[in-house]
Amino acid sequence: MNERKIRNFCIIAHIDHGKSTLADRFLELTGTVEKRAMKAQMLDQMDIERERGITIKLQPVRMQWRGVELNLIDTPGHVDFTYEVSRSLAAVEGAILLVDATQGVQAQTMANLYLALDQNLTIIPVVNKIDLPNAQVEKTKHEIMQLIGCNESEIFSISGKTGVGVTELLDAVVEKVPGPHISPPLEGGVRGGGSDKSTPPNLPFVRGGTNEGEKPLRALIFDSEFDEYKGVIAYVRVFEGKIKAHETIHFLATKKQAESLEVGIFTPFLKKTDELESGEIGYIATGLKNVTECKVGDTIGGNIEVQQLPGYKELKPMVFAGIFCKEGDAYQNLREALEKLKLSDASLYYEPENSKALGFGFRCGFLGLLHLDIIQERIKREYGLELVITVPSVAYKVVMTDGREIIIKSPQELPSHEKRREVLEPYMKLDIFSPKEYLGGIMKLSSERRGIYVNTEYFDETLAVVHYEIPLSSLLVDFYDRLKSVSSGYASLNCEFVEYRKCEIVRLDILVAEEQVEALSTLVYDDEAFHVGRHMVESLKKTIPRQQFVVKLQAAIGGKVIAAERISALRKDVTAKLYGGDYTRKRKLLEKQKKGKKKMMGIMKGRVDIPTESFLDVLKR
Repeated sequence: MNERKIRNFCIIAHIDHGKSTLADRFLELTGTVEKRAMKAQMLDQMDIERERGITIKLQPVRMQWRGVELNLIDTPGHVDFTYEVSRSLAAVEGAILLVDATQGVQAQTMANLYLALDQNLTIIPVVNKIDLPNAQVEKTKHEIMQLIGCNESEIFSISGKTGVGVTELLDAVVEKVPGPHISPPLEGGVRGGGSDKSTPPNLPFVRGGTNEGEKPLRALIFDSEFDEYKGVIAYVRVFEGKIKAHETIHFLATKKQAESLEVGIFTPFLKKTDELESGEIGYIATGLKNVTECKVGDTIGGNIEVQQLPGYKELKPMVFAGIFCKEGDAYQNLREALEKLKLSDASLYYEPENSKALGFGFRCGFLGLLHLDIIQERIKREYGLELVITVPSVAYKVVMTDGREIIIKSPQELPSHEKRREVLEPYMKLDIFSPKEYLGGIMKLSSERRGIYVNTEYFDETLAVVHYEIPLSSLLVDFYDRLKSVSSGYASLNCEFVEYRKCEIVRLDILVAEEQVEALSTLVYDDEAFHVGRHMVESLKKTIPRQQFVVKLQAAIGGKVIAAERISALRKDVTAKLYGGDYTRKRKLLEKQKKGKKKMMGIMKGRVDIPTESFLDVLKR
């Protein structure tokens, strides 16, 4: 296939800047999806994406425009899903940088742009939503010019909703985005991996396994999913060679061999084709039933030894929470659910965990609270499992008295005070974009959350960027919501890990009916323990149903209770049947009831069913 006939590109933007809507217009203009089959957010395949109006998973699609095949990858915009963006960028040659004319350049606009520039992609700057009455097109263009140093004539003005300017944008993609580099055929046989700069020239000279003069297969896996009938389906960008159905394929990282049961493209649904050639984006149905054998970032090769393609940087989740099933016999179902989710979400981390109170479950790592919320919601919807989620915590580094360093991911792993020398917590570099008039409230909020001020940059006469270094634990709970509140919704943020720094933390335990609830244990700063404990017991008091006996709620550090509440008992009116007579008759019945409840409290000690809503409410607080 002629390299000038293929264009691979993606759309990158801050959350809610109109990526999915623009993708819908592309599908309509190119006739990829019939009008009667079109619906809003066509590329968002999951119900949860449509309900929340956000893109969670990258989604590829192939379109035809003026005789050119366009391979588009729609990407998420939220900071928790940056890994999805980075995977998309490695499979394309160009990117549309989409900026909302009503909001201007925001945090993820810059973060995603820098990712694209690291990949040396061609950037096409676009101002979207110009049809809105509050659109500030000229101001937004000025911000983009300041950001990437382009001329105003290079910036496209469009409306993804009405379609204004979208035709010109498609033409620009064809004209500006370079075609994929397709290496010329070799003469007299094949040298493994080809002769490009990324491949060492000293690989063995091999004949056979492919047509003479053709380069061997090298395809990068940038995403995957699981199908009950086809097994693991790998989403690939073919960099060299070609692949047909029923050919032997090798996974270079996992050393696994399989057969390509089917190959095809995205329309946006899976469409079977005869083959995938160099420069194309498509899928390979591998038939693999073990989802761990197909890793995102791995290279698929044929029968000839090739050099592995550069993969993706291994992500290290910084937010951890325990996931347990309400029903004890559903552990295996939870394991299978996490395995399949891991296949389509390479940033998800999990390992088995055993809790005395909650039974068998998993300690899972996430990129943020939204990531955690999405995963638990997907497990509930897609696999029908009722879950208990423990209070999230960050990964702390503990230096032991003997000099060893360990990473702890749950409160239960914190060594006793006499065994540890110091505890280190992860610090993040925080960039907050906001109009200048809200800087006071933003700086006050950041300081309250133990943020260390670095500096302030002024993007233009109205927009500023405040830089802080802040503990990751301070961002976990409601920092984003508070930030939106103090900035009237205008501020946006981006963060990245800096280093571990010393901190003073303690383990805060919650006791319900004098029994410790492991799922509610958390690590908190020593000087904030009372405040956090008070909030947790007050929250539980509001959400745990009343029992037939008094329920004690206590927050404790070690053996010391620092905050407590009581849930009063439900009381049947045992005196209702009495009419007239001496008051001692009523008192006798009330005393009898009191003794019965005291006896019940002893028998039912610790047997309080805590609803999932209570865990989630405490988590959010």
